[in-house]
Amino acid sequence: MKPRSIFLVFCFCFPFYLFAAHNNVPEGGRSAAMANASVALTDFWSLQNNQAGLAFYNHSAGGVYFENRYMVKEMSLKAGGVVLPVKAGVFGLNLTYFGYPKYNESKLGLAYARSFGNVLSVGVQLDYLLTSISENYGKKGVATFEIGLMSKINEHLTIGAHIFNPIQAKLTEDNNERIPAIIRLGAAYSFDENILVSVEAEKDTQMDPILKCGLEYRIIKPVYVRGGISTNPGIYSFGFGIDYKKLQVDFSSSVHNVLGYSPQISLIYTFK
Repeated sequence: MKPRSIFLVFCFCFPFYLFAAHNNVPEGGRSAAMANASVALTDFWSLQNNQAGLAFYNHSAGGVYFENRYMVKEMSLKAGGVVLPVKAGVFGLNLTYFGYPKYNESKLGLAYARSFGNVLSVGVQLDYLLTSISENYGKKGVATFEIGLMSKINEHLTIGAHIFNPIQAKLTEDNNERIPAIIRLGAAYSFDENILVSVEAEKDTQMDPILKCGLEYRIIKPVYVRGGISTNPGIYSFGFGIDYKKLQVDFSSSVHNVLGYSPQISLIYTFK
């Protein structure tokens, strides 16, 4: 079966796996390797995963991310972004693209985050979501926002919360189709500088809750190995990362029992 035919099968048989940019899928190879249990992680991809985490990110940086979902190029996801700390907080810009020319979803987000001491941070992002379908269907764009909170309880424990699209922006007028709101709540605990565990619960207004758990272990200073598991559907993930000077590279793959593998890679360059 040709990849484009497989894509159409997904559209009809697995519609809940089709949408990506509008369902605000977490990004970054680190997050993907940890089953996307990332709402309480503070790194570059907080730009997408929980903007409040940007407040604890102290460097200007740029990054790109690619996911080949279920090894079908028509379902690939591409993303890129930049982060710029200033005196008044941290700004971020990110762009996500899912699909192929005949059907695609894209998201443009402008983020701002600020910390209140070393304990609490708040982040907000304004989003423009665009759906494009070929033939006579055309394009449809909507505006929405997302907001995140993060609290560093102590040097080991961090708690994060995030809500995407709380207004449930309307995608079509005909059948009152709306983009779902997504609420995520989680915690990350570092036992020491080498071991970190992250857990998270996610609730989409149109789907059953999802539970996620991820583990990160630093073998030596620049090398990390990671793994994770999530429910609804059951997905296993694994990967590794290399942090060398100004460049960070993270490889990962997730496995669905029915749909197969989804490899991911991200690169981050820090302007120190």
